[in-house]
Amino acid sequence: MKAQAAENTVSNTWTKPLTQPESIPTHADVVVIGGGIIGVSTAWFLARQGVNVVLCEKGHIAGEQSGRNWGWVRIQGRDEREIPMMLESMRIWEGLKDETGEDVGFTRGGCFFTANKSKELQSFEKWVALADTYGIDTRLIDAVELKQHVRGAAIEWAGAMMTSSDGRAEPHKAAPAIARAAERDGATILPGCAVRGIETSGGKVSAVVTELGTISTSTVLCAAGAWTSIFCRSLGIDVPQLRVRGTVARTAPCKNVLDGNIFDDRLGIRRREDGGYTVAHGSVLEHPVTPASFRYFKKFFPALLHEWKLVRLSFGREFIDEWKMPKVWDLDKPSPFEETRVLNPAPTPAVLKGIRRNLDKMFPQLANTPIVESWGGMIESSPDVVPIIDSSDCIPGFHIATGFSGHGFGIGPGAGKAIAGLITGTDTGIDLTEMRLGRFFDGSPIRPESGI
Repeated sequence: MKAQAAENTVSNTWTKPLTQPESIPTHADVVVIGGGIIGVSTAWFLARQGVNVVLCEKGHIAGEQSGRNWGWVRIQGRDEREIPMMLESMRIWEGLKDETGEDVGFTRGGCFFTANKSKELQSFEKWVALADTYGIDTRLIDAVELKQHVRGAAIEWAGAMMTSSDGRAEPHKAAPAIARAAERDGATILPGCAVRGIETSGGKVSAVVTELGTISTSTVLCAAGAWTSIFCRSLGIDVPQLRVRGTVARTAPCKNVLDGNIFDDRLGIRRREDGGYTVAHGSVLEHPVTPASFRYFKKFFPALLHEWKLVRLSFGREFIDEWKMPKVWDLDKPSPFEETRVLNPAPTPAVLKGIRRNLDKMFPQLANTPIVESWGGMIESSPDVVPIIDSSDCIPGFHIATGFSGHGFGIGPGAGKAIAGLITGTDTGIDLTEMRLGRFFDGSPIRPESGI
């Protein structure tokens, strides 16, 4: 029982002792910065192509948001620009257990966006029509059919938008499993090895400087999650990015009230592999205000309007921490990435109370089910809530993958395949044009079409 409990403890991903490598390679074809699901997936697909790839992570693999998210693997409700990549990602998830040799908890149980009123249900019709053009099995269901999938709910919904093929997986298992698969295919994975910066020769990437030494390379991918904008700014590359704090919890194993995922304005909930539920508040987005909030206010204003009813602003330590952080630093001295190995915000007590209250209201039969673990995480977002995947114009050989805006877990394997293709010039069939960094600077309209 103790072994099973430890396996299901989400925080094991970031609270275990950090062991640094005794040595690092002196050369790599590609260096990936960041050990979240985007970084490890990219490293895996590069290794499978025979590329000599080294991944450097300042802390633990999946130690930040990639190990803390809701665990949804959904295509439903996504921005159309993400759909082709998500379709490919879903195909990869389906075969991930066989490919990696590890069970990451992936299963299909359906995704449900509930509607409290018929008008809200009708508002889903546009996305259902979009899904139909891609052959996605999304449809609207009425209250009677919804009760067949959601057992014992005390809420009288008007119906829901449902995608039966959507699924879920366990975040604290998935990225580490992909990292181990990448290692078996020849990648070098280096946790506890922060990249301080890059060196150039003739204006092009020539090396990365880590805390443990220099790795010569001609190609770098920065997939550093919430740290990407800070790292890129030190290179003179402007990446608009803000952070949103999420509070998540899990229950003990309990009565099965649903097999899939539900998003409601009260609760986001999904069945866990261990028989419990991962739960989050359905209508709270916490944004700790920092200097970047003012720097990027105009670019994020459309997203703020789109999510206005959900956003809660807070002023606290995060503002001071960012204000004090240097914009550039000496590469022969410790960097901000060594100072903070793991970005580990505490869960917000008021949000946890709301989660408990809403869970009990929605499913009275779970009222006595204890919440056995809770945690916080920082979600990195782009202004239009769509990823930024691009090659740098000013530093040839430098690539960026960030801004996944809370969608990165589900789309991660497909994104990794597409990014690997971008780096090697291999056609993956996934067009990344709409995800270029330049869209935020060339006058293109900023149009968020989905939420975080």
